Amino acid sequence: MKHFLPRRFALALLCGMATNLAWSQAANPAWPTQTVRLVVGFPAGSSPDLTARALAEPLSKALGQNVIVDNKVGAGGNIAADLVAKSTDGHTLGLMINGNMTIARILNPKVPYDPLKDLAPISLIGKAPLLLTVPVNSPGATAAEWLSQAQKAGNQLSYASPGVGTVAHLGMELLKTKADIAPVHVPYPGNPQIITAMLGGQVQLALLPPALSAAQVRSGKLRVIGASSTGRSPVAPEVPSLSEIGVKDYQLEIWNAVAAPASMPAAVTNKLSAVISEIVRAPEMRARLFQQGWQVVGSSPEGLRNRIQSDTKALGDIIRSQKIEVN
Repeated sequence: MKHFLPRRFALALLCGMATNLAWSQAANPAWPTQTVRLVVGFPAGSSPDLTARALAEPLSKALGQNVIVDNKVGAGGNIAADLVAKSTDGHTLGLMINGNMTIARILNPKVPYDPLKDLAPISLIGKAPLLLTVPVNSPGATAAEWLSQAQKAGNQLSYASPGVGTVAHLGMELLKTKADIAPVHVPYPGNPQIITAMLGGQVQLALLPPALSAAQVRSGKLRVIGASSTGRSPVAPEVPSLSEIGVKDYQLEIWNAVAAPASMPAAVTNKLSAVISEIVRAPEMRARLFQQGWQVVGSSPEGLRNRIQSDTKALGDIIRSQKIEVN
């Protein structure tokens, strides 16, 4: 007597076998056995894209396989992160920002992946503070005087961010509670539009990555009040930290990292972490990333995991206390 599996179960079994084969190949010391895809959730020319493209060539040489950068833009990088989380080919990685790996689901429960469960940390690439930036003609001759004027202005000031739930948005909401200021939030599509708005007088302050504000500061169109790091940052050593000008217990950083699907074998993630850390710490790459505004880290998977957990708590506390959500 012959027995047949229902078609749907047979298909499921075949898919499972294919997935297991892909990962068993990935766990093989010969990994990778095909082109490696490095997915980026932001457009060409963006900071994550520039980092991914800087990493792709040396990573390809180290692994002995092509590494291609694949831009999957949308939802603040969450479309790309979801693609990575659900990948089963054994050769897909993601270059992500901290929001994609920490608070995505806290901000929006409908996000289709869980950063803490569905992604495998590989290596923290670089970190940087955000710079509190204002138009050059803003009141106050010093940073401390500007802060005093901002406290008096209350909600007559407005601040820009690249969108609700971004680290710049959450950082400013935290700054409002720490510095006793009350500017109104105005979201923009991205940092270039924010700079244009500040130059045009539509908004009066923003937290910006160092590399993006530098050109306007050098040209005398914008000025920097302080950095969001605990002390002075190597990427902007001339800028005092906000704590230096009287904002106590304020610390915030942006960072980028490489991650894989959580199902990727530990043998592969450990191999990748060692290779990537060595690449980004090399003097030439360190200098290249520094020019992009990053202080190189090059961490172990465990180091990145610890950073994810601490940032998820810190940023999650801001989201809950300020009742921020993204629909």
